[in-house]
Amino acid sequence: MRVLITGANRGIGLAMAKIWVEKGHEVIAVCRETSDDIEDIADQVISGIDLMDDDQVAQIPNVLKLSLGDGEGIDVLINNAGLFKNETLGGLDLEAIRDQFEINAIAPLKVTDALLPFLTEGSKVANITSRMGSIEDNTSGAYYGYRASKAALNAFTKSLAMDLAPKGIAVAVLHPGYVQTRMVGFTGDITPEQSAQGLVQRIEELNLENTGGFWHSNGQALPW
Repeated sequence: MRVLITGANRGIGLAMAKIWVEKGHEVIAVCRETSDDIEDIADQVISGIDLMDDDQVAQIPNVLKLSLGDGEGIDVLINNAGLFKNETLGGLDLEAIRDQFEINAIAPLKVTDALLPFLTEGSKVANITSRMGSIEDNTSGAYYGYRASKAALNAFTKSLAMDLAPKGIAVAVLHPGYVQTRMVGFTGDITPEQSAQGLVQRIEELNLENTGGFWHSNGQALPW
């Protein structure tokens, strides 16, 4: 099985890459900056990809065409790269909000669309979101760009699930939990490794019968 992960150079992406490799699967890592950790384990690293740059995203399928044999595809696409900011009323950082929409919502849609030729019947797409993108679950406010961008990703994912089901491709949106990563200053309730174990299990359970779902890495179904 071949797994492609964006944002795989560190954190949750790296932890998932390690699990897939341990399971005997091939991993292709896509990242803006590579790392020794991912270079040591991935079968292929496509670095120098800024997901906000349309031309750079368009290079991913071009690289894959050269590295993969004819008829070879991607079994699992994991759109993991993300950006986390917090904006304050009375002086909103609109540029930060736009950047979060670009990375958290538009980039996963853009990458999935670019890699459609490599997705075939039986392939899976997992978009890493946050429960902060749940409108029903929002009881504390704030985090305007992050919440809204993840809500947009959830909406994109639901449409992808509907559009790709006839092609035999299952799609899900997954919340990793509150994870101890650089993005949140290494605060959190669980380690990247613990989160990754749950995420991989959810992806393994994903199929056309449950496509379009929104789940916590621990298996809990989350409200939209």
